[in-house]
Amino acid sequence: MFKTIFEQTGAAVVNAEISTTDMIICSVVALVAGFIVALVCRLTNKHATKSLLSTLVLLPVTVQIVIMLVNGNLGVGVSVMGAFSLVRFRSIPGTGKEIVCIFFAMAIGLATGTGYIGVAVCATVLISAVMLILNAVLGEGEDSKKARRLRIIIPEDLDFTGVFDDLFEKYTKRAELERVKTTNMGSLFELTYGIILKDVSKEKEFIDEIRCRNGNLTIICGIRENAVQEL
Repeated sequence: MFKTIFEQTGAAVVNAEISTTDMIICSVVALVAGFIVALVCRLTNKHATKSLLSTLVLLPVTVQIVIMLVNGNLGVGVSVMGAFSLVRFRSIPGTGKEIVCIFFAMAIGLATGTGYIGVAVCATVLISAVMLILNAVLGEGEDSKKARRLRIIIPEDLDFTGVFDDLFEKYTKRAELERVKTTNMGSLFELTYGIILKDVSKEKEFIDEIRCRNGNLTIICGIRENAVQEL
């Protein structure tokens, strides 16, 4: 159904010569498709960073160039790209949507690198449309918007076992003690909870009641990093 831009006669892509015009056409398509992927990622993932979006724009054309340099041999191309896995990227773990977008961009690069412009265009349109539809239908979920990581400092003489259970039952759907840590030379405990609030508008009221229990020591309540960063 789809023919490569390099060889319209049906000959193997490995033996085809790539002209400057063909390379420019493939590169433009890859960049435009990459921009569309980045735009869709931005619309469906409000936590997407500028670094990720820039990567999504440039990744297809980068993969395309690697495939072209090995003259369309997918086996060799994938092996060469695998060498980049030796680089340890010092970044936070990605969400499921971010990983899908990265593989999406790589697939476009593979298609344009082997000359399948039609496949690249169709895949970009189809998958982008599906991602936008799923985002509109499913959204991010109410619980993800109400998820919090709660850190409470308590004095060492306060037994933390069950001390906040009644407040958690009143203000949260779910509360789980994730970590207990001593601080300030062992005179204080730091409790870390993963919680899902019942009503975000009562977050201050919830914190005020905790303050009455922990002697007005430090309380930190923020968005759960795991919910945002990890797959």
